Amino acid sequence: MSKNSKINFSIELDENKMPEKIEWEATDAGFDGKKSCSTLMISLWDNEGKSTLGIDLWTKEMLVDDMNIHFYQIVTKMADTYLRATQNNEVSKMIEDFALQFAGKLKLLKKIDKESIS
Repeated sequence: MSKNSKINFSIELDENKMPEKIEWEATDAGFDGKKSCSTLMISLWDNEGKSTLGIDLWTKEMLVDDMNIHFYQIVTKMADTYLRATQNNEVSKMIEDFALQFAGKLKLLKKIDKESIS
């Protein structure tokens, strides 16, 4: 027996069609109602066109420092997802190494450590 799950996104735009508010909800999320977020990045694989499609949105209030941390976490998650999907340890490690280089260039690890402590 198959199960159907839904994920919904609500995007409130300003007069210039820039996101002011992003909310999401999912039938299997473990909570009721909508949750607010500052960014939304979705990648979709188009089987027919053999290409990746994307939706990338962020609110005006999203800080550059937070976006840097967000991207670092996306890349580390990408390494984990790639490993689970392919079992290719070598390439997963390459992605992790890039994430660390990215974090080092932006001096993120000290910022992340400080935020984890507080």
